[in-house]
Amino acid sequence: MLELTMASVTGADAGATAGMLMADAPSDPGALLRVGRDQAVCRLVTPDDWLFVSRVHLEFLCGPDGSWQVTWLQGSQPEPSSEVRLTLAGQVTQPLPYGGTARLPAGSSGEIVILDRTGPYSVNVGFYHEV
Repeated sequence: MLELTMASVTGADAGATAGMLMADAPSDPGALLRVGRDQAVCRLVTPDDWLFVSRVHLEFLCGPDGSWQVTWLQGSQPEPSSEVRLTLAGQVTQPLPYGGTARLPAGSSGEIVILDRTGPYSVNVGFYHEV
């Protein structure tokens, strides 16, 4: 099972947990969780006017062996208006490239942060991959 928690944060609200959203999915091949602005396809949805987040920004996909990966999907623009950073518990934070994919090791936890390049906004997505 993959469990996600998401908080949309402005500079003034840093550290706040109010308004946190949660989603989970079993580790079944093909299971999918998405984060973005489009309520029709995303389980975790950011505010509509946060244009630094794509309609479908992050996609968590369970592979045939029950392992999970996260992809920063390329949007309609050639250059993104955000940055995405991945931190696995106990490891150094690393950037996730635009259009890039990272594996989430079994039993791992951590955080993915989508940062607005032009303002004090961020979307913090915590994850826990239960085995």
